[in-house]
Amino acid sequence: MPMKFIDRDHPFYKPLWRRIVLCCVLASWVLMEIVAQDPMWLTIAAALLVVCVWQFLVTWPKSGQQP
Repeated sequence: MPMKFIDRDHPFYKPLWRRIVLCCVLASWVLMEIVAQDPMWLTIAAALLVVCVWQFLVTWPKSGQQP
């Protein structure tokens, strides 16, 4: 079994509000790096934000389905 980057089966991620807060925290990190003009950390934070939004908001199973 391949290693998962984010374990979506963990019960911590089940509530929608936690997934939204996590994405907002990452978005604020991206904004901070834009202001600081640090391209390396901006790239890292933006990549994490994209992965989080994709995993937790876009492809998250609808209610009634198992994650």
